[in-house]
Amino acid sequence: MGERMNTGEICTRSVTEAFRTTTLNGAARLMRENHVGCLVVIEEVKGERVVVGMLTDRDIVTAVGATDLDASVLCVEDVMSTDLVLAREDDSLIDLVRSMRRKGVRRVPVVGAQGELLGLVTLDDVLDVLVQELGLLVSAIHSEGQRERQMRR
Repeated sequence: MGERMNTGEICTRSVTEAFRTTTLNGAARLMRENHVGCLVVIEEVKGERVVVGMLTDRDIVTAVGATDLDASVLCVEDVMSTDLVLAREDDSLIDLVRSMRRKGVRRVPVVGAQGELLGLVTLDDVLDVLVQELGLLVSAIHSEGQRERQMRR
């Protein structure tokens, strides 16, 4: 970890993807097989995987389960979110968290200059980093107490 942590340092580079035309049943299978709660929807543009949407397990439940629609006739593009929050690799962790909070999202695709998919960062990833940082603070407090006890002997 660098001194100024950025999004690229904490994002997951292995991302489960789908296309707009993937059936919802197929999307649900991808989520189950890969043990993920979302798919980044991509489109091939000039050989790059460009992010065009996100599909979450919640999207599927609210679009299909709550409305009695037939998932076998729907595609990802029918229910995916297109109002996305995207991050760049060099975005700071604090800027990432501010964007997540402002838009109310837990998952953010990380993209390159042309919108190409590079990774995915989740709220869980951010929390893991913060737990590590808090652990360092606790260690500093503990070390201070030890140092003072040794000095006072």
